[in-house]
Amino acid sequence: MKRVVVTGMGVVSPVGNTLHDFWKNLTDGVCGIDFITKFDATDFKVKIAAEVKDFDPLNYMDRNSARRMDLFSQYAMAAAVTAVEDSGIENKADKSRLGVYIGSGIGGLTTFVKETEKGFQKGYQRVSPLFIPMMISNIASGNVAIRFNAQGVNLPTVTACATSTSALGEAFRAIKYGHADAIISGGCEASIIPIAVAGFTNCMALSLKNQPKSSSTPFDLNRDGFVMGEGGAVLILEEYQHALNRGAKIYAEICGYGNTCDAYHITAPQPDAEASSKAIRLAYDEGGLSENDTICINPHGTSTPLNDKTETIAIKKALGDKAYDCYIGATKSMTGHMLGAAGAAEAIAAVMAIKTGTVPPTIGFNTPDPECNLNYVFNKSVNASLTAALSISLGFGGHNSCLAFKAFKE
Repeated sequence: MKRVVVTGMGVVSPVGNTLHDFWKNLTDGVCGIDFITKFDATDFKVKIAAEVKDFDPLNYMDRNSARRMDLFSQYAMAAAVTAVEDSGIENKADKSRLGVYIGSGIGGLTTFVKETEKGFQKGYQRVSPLFIPMMISNIASGNVAIRFNAQGVNLPTVTACATSTSALGEAFRAIKYGHADAIISGGCEASIIPIAVAGFTNCMALSLKNQPKSSSTPFDLNRDGFVMGEGGAVLILEEYQHALNRGAKIYAEICGYGNTCDAYHITAPQPDAEASSKAIRLAYDEGGLSENDTICINPHGTSTPLNDKTETIAIKKALGDKAYDCYIGATKSMTGHMLGAAGAAEAIAAVMAIKTGTVPPTIGFNTPDPECNLNYVFNKSVNASLTAALSISLGFGGHNSCLAFKAFKE
C-alpha cells in the first residue's frame, strides 16, 4: 500500500488557463459564463455557455501537432504540459512506470460533425484520414503519453460527467497498489457546438434563463438547469516516496476514492441517493477522514432541480451530522459544467482549498431552497483551517465518483 500525493496541476478553463488565474478567479467569484461566440445561437433556446477564452494551442505544442488534434485533445495537452512543468517530473520518472489516465465524456465531437458533413456534401472519399485518430475519446490520453514517453499504465475513462473524477480515482488506485510511480491524470471536453447544445437542451438538462451571471446557480431554489462548459484539467499523482526522493513540492495527499452506480435511470439521479451516498462514504472511509477533520466539499452542484436536492440527501446520508459542518462551494456556478473535464477541475479546486485555506463560493445565489439546507458557501469565498476535502461527481447513466484529499503531512 503506497501513499499518493499531488505534485503538479494544470488547467484550461472558462475562468483561466493557468493555475494562478483559475484559482484567483474562483476565489474572487468571477463568472466565466457569457453568450456563445463559437457559433450563431440566435435561433437556439440556449444562448449562453462557459467558453474557454484566449486559448492558443501553439503555446503548448507545435503547429503540426495542433493540426492533428481535435480541440478536446488540445485542451488535454495544454493542461498536461502545464501540470508536468509544474511538477518538474519530466525525465525524472522511469518511462515504464509513468502512466496517463485522461478521459473525455464525448471525445472529438467537432471533428465528428465536420467530417460527417464533408462526407454528406462532398462524398465519403473526401473524409480525412485523420478523422478516426482525431475523434476517438481515448486519443487525448494517447497523445499525452506520446508527448512524455509515458509507457506505463494508460486508462482513459468514460463515465459522462464523472469522467475525470473516475480517471483520478483509478490512477490513485494504480499507484496505491504499486502499478505505477506517477500518473498524468484528468479530463477534457470541447463540445460547445450546435449539435451538442441542441442535444442537451432537448433532453431538458440546460438552463433556459440565458442570463450569464445568474443561470448556473447550484442549490438556489430557482435553479433550472446547468450551463455547458469546456476545457481540460490535469493533476500529477505520484507515489509519495518517489516524490520525496526527487524533491518534488507536494500540494496535498489523495487518500480515498469511491465509485458506485445508481442503476436507476439514464439521466435522472436515484431519488433516495443510496448509491451516490455510498460513493461519498467509501472515499471518506478509505481516506481516513473523521469527525475531527475540517472538510470542504466541491459538490457536483450542477444547478439542475433534481441533482442538487438529491446530492444534498447523498451528503447527509454519507456523513450524518458531520455533513452540516462541511464547507460546500460549487464552482460550476463560475465554470459552468465542463463535462468530462469537470471532475479534474473541481479536484484542483479542492486541493487548492486545502492548500490555501480558502473555500471558493457558489455565486449567483439569491433564494434559499429548504431541500438544500447544508453549509453552502454562497457568493463570497470564506477562510477556514481545512484539513481535508471531498470532490463529488455524478454522471448520466448513474455514475457516481468521489475523491478524498488530505492536507499533506510527512
